[in-house]
Amino acid sequence: MYVSRGAGTRAAAAVLGAALLIAGCSSGDGGEEDKKDIDVGPGITQQPKGTDLFWVNPDGNAAEQVKNYEEAGKKTEAEQIRKIAQQPTAEWINPENPEEQARGFTEAAAKADREALLVVYNIPHRDCGQFSGGGAADGDAYRAFVDSVTKGIGDRPATVILEPDAVLHMVDNCTPEEFHEERYALLSEAVGKFKSLPNTKVYLDAGNAGWGKPDDISEPLHRAGIDQADGFSVNVSNFYSTEDSITYGKELSAKVGDKHFVIDTSRNGNGPYTEGDQNERWCNPPGRALGETPTTKTADPLVDAYLWVKRPGESDGECKGGPKAGQWWADYALSLAKASA
Repeated sequence: MYVSRGAGTRAAAAVLGAALLIAGCSSGDGGEEDKKDIDVGPGITQQPKGTDLFWVNPDGNAAEQVKNYEEAGKKTEAEQIRKIAQQPTAEWINPENPEEQARGFTEAAAKADREALLVVYNIPHRDCGQFSGGGAADGDAYRAFVDSVTKGIGDRPATVILEPDAVLHMVDNCTPEEFHEERYALLSEAVGKFKSLPNTKVYLDAGNAGWGKPDDISEPLHRAGIDQADGFSVNVSNFYSTEDSITYGKELSAKVGDKHFVIDTSRNGNGPYTEGDQNERWCNPPGRALGETPTTKTADPLVDAYLWVKRPGESDGECKGGPKAGQWWADYALSLAKASA
């Protein structure tokens, strides 16, 4: 049973002009850590650095939607989408101009005195050819992609979530065995390259609380380079509760050298969807809600942060009336926001 698929990607054209982001960002004033910066968009501000050190993109899809709703006089809808727009969400690096994207996001974040949160999601044979299928053409193309991202990050602060589902899909037999050895090598090399940067943290993805047992993925994580990484990520693009994710993460941590972990809480406010086709419960399920807002102040010392890795409002794939994976879907964004506290 595949329960972790559908990790969304950015639309290809979204950040070709990433360097332009810098001009629209707050520079921060170096004052009190819990003081918000000046507006960086349609009433969008950076979150207090003492609570959440990650950068809010003032030009993200949610911020643009807030602006559009306000211009259309839809104040109620604008305020709902603001719940998403005002929170830091991950930037998914796509294979078109990855160096420019990584540089643009990290420079903009540094200018705002914040840290960029990036997702690297381009492993060959990605998502087993499903809604988020694709990825680099081969191992050499993937290595070149990672090299470009690392060059773009440079010495600026960044946290990288590495390849959602890539290890899990080897364990659950979604990815054919003939590709396993190369994938382990590519992941391990990628971890090493990101960790060679002076101010970059990397979390290797480790599935979610609903897919299986930590015993089944611990050794594959070792082979994929977890020993070099800062830790692992759980619940990316999924809906399991924070409590269940902490339980799963702590059990897994004990098997991989007590590594710390981060949890994607972007859409887990109402927990997982338990009705309908179990093979598509992860894909644009109805009735879900935003989860805990991003923060480094978590309920357990092993949990480094609650993050919004999956960008709320971006589709999981062409299911339940949704657009292609990673594309903005305003109606779904509104349903997530309205269902949250």
